[in-house]
Amino acid sequence: MSFKPHTLALAASLLALSACGSGGADQADQPQTDATRTAQNDYGYQTYGDDNLADTMASNDERYMNASETGSADSTQSADIPDPEDRPIMQAQVVLDRIGFGPGVIDGKMGMSTENALNGFQEANDLDVTGELDDATKEALSEWERIPATRVVTIPASWSDAEYTDIPEETEAQAELERMGYKSLDERLAERFHTTVDVLKQLNPNGRPAGASGSASGTPIGSPSATGTSTPTPTPSASSTRTASNDTSSGESYFTPGQQIRVPNIGNDRIAPGSIDDTSWQQTLASLGVGSDQPEVDRIVVSKAGKTLKAYQGEKLVALFTVSSGSSEFPLPIGEWDIVGEAYNPPFDYDPKVLQGDEDAEGEEFTLPPGPNGPVGVVWIDLSKEHYGIHGTPDPETIGRAQSHGCVRLTNWDAARLAGMVSQSTEVIFEA
Repeated sequence: MSFKPHTLALAASLLALSACGSGGADQADQPQTDATRTAQNDYGYQTYGDDNLADTMASNDERYMNASETGSADSTQSADIPDPEDRPIMQAQVVLDRIGFGPGVIDGKMGMSTENALNGFQEANDLDVTGELDDATKEALSEWERIPATRVVTIPASWSDAEYTDIPEETEAQAELERMGYKSLDERLAERFHTTVDVLKQLNPNGRPAGASGSASGTPIGSPSATGTSTPTPTPSASSTRTASNDTSSGESYFTPGQQIRVPNIGNDRIAPGSIDDTSWQQTLASLGVGSDQPEVDRIVVSKAGKTLKAYQGEKLVALFTVSSGSSEFPLPIGEWDIVGEAYNPPFDYDPKVLQGDEDAEGEEFTLPPGPNGPVGVVWIDLSKEHYGIHGTPDPETIGRAQSHGCVRLTNWDAARLAGMVSQSTEVIFEA
């Protein structure tokens, strides 16, 4: 299937982002200043520090290790609650996620996305490509063995000021919303730490970090018994599926602001001051735990059969993400394409003619607001193939499984990271 990017207006080689509503790309040309950072705080976003404009739950491995040695801790991150569980698969997942080989949803279990990430890491390091956490791979990953699988953070009190959105199922009702935001604090937390609400609950039995006094260790995560220039136009698959574990449509949350919780120890989330001009996009990166320091790539290759997107610097593989791409009705357009531009937090046009691939199709058109729960997620990377792009999703657990009707779909955090890697000079190859 296809999308019509409405937020992308092209003149020569310049990309101009048009206004796209609340939280959208209308701030693309706004400079990063102390005043705009203060304004962000009014929306429930407080920076980690003067040298890191991520949120207050950003990773700080040196502080974590120092706290482990001294028994001290700061107000937002604590290492004095040892994790009672040995989580080797989750530890590998957080390391792979940090270094650009995305395991998809971090859940402490082997699965297709984790196997793809291991394949990518093995290929990049000249190892036998097995997709398994074998001895040679463990040895290669031992450089990061000091990185624990989890850390304990404090949910910012400012999150109580954020607005959470009940997303209706009807397209017409969605079009009346100001923003397709997070449905609950729980969903926001899960996306921030690249995981699911269920995994967060398992890491925090009885609402307390595993290992804290009074909490039960429960079933180790990963054990066999663990439970487990137009606006983009949505595809049916992008908006039709909701996974039960992340369905918090009631807006009620298990977790609360100010609560100390255990989370997957994702990193590579530092946002360097002055690195992101669009303050709305900076806030989006912080909410996704994605940093500003991403490798520049000159070629990406999407494999329909492998369900992967590989990113290269020359001949060196530097990143890999699992994707959903194409269907029998709307296949992935095999060939070479250019990147026309990027739209951050885009709204999108709901057009029955494009959805059904039929110019005679009947039905009302709608413009839906931006937000992480929009059908194309937080970013649209527009391609020279008309109506096609690379984008995020509101349903991270479906990546690699549900079809995307033509376009290339990633988790919101992987799509945001990819957006920081590519440019209009990046070559795009779609292969069978």
